[in-house]
Amino acid sequence: MELQARKGNALRLLLISVLVPALNIAIHWGIFLFFRDSSLPPVFNAVLAVLWGALGIYSIYYSFNWVVEQYPDQWKRRILPFVFVGPAVLLLGWLLVFPTLRTLYLSFFDAGSVNFVGFANYVAVFTDRLLLMALRNNLLWVFFGTLACVSLGLLIAILADRSSFEKLAKGLIFMPMAISFVAAGVIWKFIYYYQPGTEQIGLLNAIVVKFGGEPQAWLSMIQPWNNLFLIAILIWMQTGFAMVIFSAAIKSIPEDTLEAARMDGAGEVRIFFKIMIPYISGTLLSVTTTIIVFTLKIFDVVMIMTGGQYETDVVATQFYRQLFMYQNAGYGSTLAIVLLIAVIPVIIVNLRQFRREGGF
Repeated sequence: MELQARKGNALRLLLISVLVPALNIAIHWGIFLFFRDSSLPPVFNAVLAVLWGALGIYSIYYSFNWVVEQYPDQWKRRILPFVFVGPAVLLLGWLLVFPTLRTLYLSFFDAGSVNFVGFANYVAVFTDRLLLMALRNNLLWVFFGTLACVSLGLLIAILADRSSFEKLAKGLIFMPMAISFVAAGVIWKFIYYYQPGTEQIGLLNAIVVKFGGEPQAWLSMIQPWNNLFLIAILIWMQTGFAMVIFSAAIKSIPEDTLEAARMDGAGEVRIFFKIMIPYISGTLLSVTTTIIVFTLKIFDVVMIMTGGQYETDVVATQFYRQLFMYQNAGYGSTLAIVLLIAVIPVIIVNLRQFRREGGF
C-alpha cells in the first residue's frame, strides 16, 4: 500500500509539473495572439498589455511556486531557487547568449553570410586602414577619457567635501548625468559650431573671436585634436558620476584614522596617497572599469557630432556602418566580437573585485 501511495504521489507530481507549465504557455500564448490580432483602440490595447505583463508574471511565479510546494521538503529546497532564478536565466540566455553565439558564427562568413571565410574578417579588422583607425580612436577614448574622468572626479570629490557649498558644487557637476549622450551631442555641437567670418553662433568660437583669435572648425581639425574635443563631452558627462561614487567612499573613511595621521604630522598630500587611496582602492577600480566600458562602446556622441567623419570613427560606429549601411554582416559581426573581447577582461576584473569584497 505504501509503495502504491508513493507511486501515485510521484505520478501526481509528474502530471502537475508538466500540466501547469503547459497551461501557462497555452494561456499566455492565447493572450499574445489576442493582442496581435486585436482591433481594440491602441491606448486601450496598451493598457491591457501592461496589465497582462504585470499580472502574467505574478501568475506564472505563483503557479510554479505552488507546484514546488507539493514536493517533499528535501526536493523543495533544491528546486525553489530555480523557480525564481530560472526564468531570468532563460531570458538572459535568449537575449544575450544566443545573439552572441550567432554573431560569433556570422563573423566567420562573408558579407552575405553565405560563404565560410574562416578568420579572414578578423585579419581584415586588424589590417584595414579604416578599421585600424577606429581601434586607435577607441584607445584614445579609453586612455584620455578614463584618466580625465577618474582624476577630475576624485579631485572634485575631495575638494567639494571640504567646501561650504558642497551640495551646490556637486549638483552642478552631476547635472550632465541627467541627460542622454544624444542630447549632450546636440548641445556640444552648438558649442563647437563653426562658420566662416567673424559672426559666430558657436559658444567656443564666439569666445575665441571675442579675445581676438581666429575661429576654428574644431571637429574637423587634424588628429588627434578633434577626437580629444569629442572626448571632452564624455569627461563633462561622466566626471559627475565618478565624483559621487568617490565622495561616498571618502566619507566612509574613519575620521579617527585621518585625525591620527594628522596628529602624527602627516600632511594632506601624504594622507591622500597613503590612507585615502588604499582605503578607496576598490571603489577606484570599480569606477575606472565602469568608465572604460563606457568608452569602449561609445557611439552616440560620435554619431551625432561627426557621423564618424574626419577620422573620428570608433569601433561601434564602424560596426553600425558595416552592418546596416554597407550590409556587410561579416565585418559587422567581427567588430561586435572584437568589442566584446575588449570588454570581457574589464568585466572579469570587476567580478574579482566584487568577490574580494564579499559580494558573492
